[in-house]
Amino acid sequence: MELRDVVALITGGASGMGEATAKHIVAQGGKAVLLDLNEDKGNALIAAYDGQMVLVKTDVTDEVSVQQAVNKAIEVFGQVNVVVNCAGIAPPAKVLSRKGVHSLAQFDTVLRINLLGTFNVIRLAVEAMQHNKADVDGQRGVVINTASVAAFDGQIGQAAYSASKGGVVAMTLPLARELAEHGIRVLTIAPGLIETPMFAGLPEPAQEALAQMTPFPKRLGKPSEYALLVEMMIRNTLLNGEVIRLDGAIRMQPK
Repeated sequence: MELRDVVALITGGASGMGEATAKHIVAQGGKAVLLDLNEDKGNALIAAYDGQMVLVKTDVTDEVSVQQAVNKAIEVFGQVNVVVNCAGIAPPAKVLSRKGVHSLAQFDTVLRINLLGTFNVIRLAVEAMQHNKADVDGQRGVVINTASVAAFDGQIGQAAYSASKGGVVAMTLPLARELAEHGIRVLTIAPGLIETPMFAGLPEPAQEALAQMTPFPKRLGKPSEYALLVEMMIRNTLLNGEVIRLDGAIRMQPK
């Protein structure tokens, strides 16, 4: 599959890795449907790509909201053949701290957005994908999820985040196995420290300290590098059921 043939649903598409992925796809002639709650940022983005991007205000945890986004993609572009799940949150919290015990509501919110939201988008998107015309390999679509290195070496204060991203990693293979009969591949990217809006709010010394944790290159990753890996996953049909770390060989310390 070439990017010019792509119609991609991209969650968290108005900023960070989702935005970079959307820009990369449309720059190669593809189409992008941005699923995001931030209408201001989303509208500013699609204004620069008239006819190649649309925005649908979407809560990934809500069935009706996501179904409306899938329907909009089909209405405007005729099909959906790629999903890139980038929406997620990462609020830190210790289980035991001076503030008290970890909030159960916060733990639930993180899992709902990062894990349940990812699954919700997948299940509704592949229901539409199964009806796509198959290519020479029988392929009808590609699902690309976003986990994190925290799924493997989560830090203190990341119990909820690591659990949610570990779930994304764990469901990659069973989904790939199940959806193989429909010609749909499933893959996951586990980014390390990427220069997203979350990091932009940190003081410069803190950003530099984080960058130095990466063996090579000693810098934060760029959202454009995430987008390049998405392209490779889309184009290489043999990739399936795999989780690929995009992290400069970093292994996170306890804190």
